[in-house]
Amino acid sequence: MPKKAKQEIVCVAQFTAKPGKEGQLIRSLHELMKPTHQETGCLRYELNQQIDNPRVVTFIEKWASKKIFDKHCAMPYIVDYFDTVAPKLVKTQKVTLHREILP
Repeated sequence: MPKKAKQEIVCVAQFTAKPGKEGQLIRSLHELMKPTHQETGCLRYELNQQIDNPRVVTFIEKWASKKIFDKHCAMPYIVDYFDTVAPKLVKTQKVTLHREILP
């Protein structure tokens, strides 16, 4: 059986924009990138747009530990996004956590 990462957490956060809101959604998510990249323990934080459905935007994130990921989720700009911004722009969202399977 291949080894899995012991501490690191991979988060896949997928958002589907409300019709006509994809540009605003991308801009609002993009604004989260700079402060997140500066957080201790952020190993990867990239924003992607689905090719065959541009309303779907996905963050692929990698964090040094679950504790650090939880700290990220409590940051004021993340809380504000989910409490204030997302309800206006997002039709559906799904956030899942994973462990990387190592080479």
